[in-house]
Amino acid sequence: MTQSKTLTCDCGQVTLDIQNNPIVSTECLCADCQEAGAQLQALPGAKPLLDRHRATRFVLYRKDRVQCTQGRDRLREHRLTPQSPTRRVVAVCCNTPIFLEFAKGHWLSLYGNLWPAGSLPALDLRTMTRDRPEGVDLPDDVPNPQTHNLSFMARLLFAWAAIGFRAPKIDYVQGALNRKESGR
Repeated sequence: MTQSKTLTCDCGQVTLDIQNNPIVSTECLCADCQEAGAQLQALPGAKPLLDRHRATRFVLYRKDRVQCTQGRDRLREHRLTPQSPTRRVVAVCCNTPIFLEFAKGHWLSLYGNLWPAGSLPALDLRTMTRDRPEGVDLPDDVPNPQTHNLSFMARLLFAWAAIGFRAPKIDYVQGALNRKESGR
């Protein structure tokens, strides 16, 4: 039986349909996610993205299991640098971060803030904890590896094998995030 779920941006103009179970549910504490999270949550009308530990919550899905069914014209990308291999995609209608995509990856990291209260998949692990801010103590409720651990990498590898070692393209994001355009 295929499990499906519909997620939306804060104002409901962008809709994602996701199929089946996620690859992994994680919090990332890498320096890039902390920097990007601070930038994105500073957009007009945006909700907080970083938690009290400065972690960003993600739920990873294979790209072939995520469809944008409404509002593609409202999606824009944000890169920390022009050469960055990752892009964070934002719904400019309400400045809701939607997903993070690695250029050659087979998965999308959907932002945890898309799930309605009480429905976010349980946290499996935190990753890149070596970059956590000084003085931040993390709870020991899930593994807290310094980098991407073997379990995390194995889940990505098995998901890649299941998709036939392909990396589907996400070609519907319409250009770069422009602060004048966001939050219209």
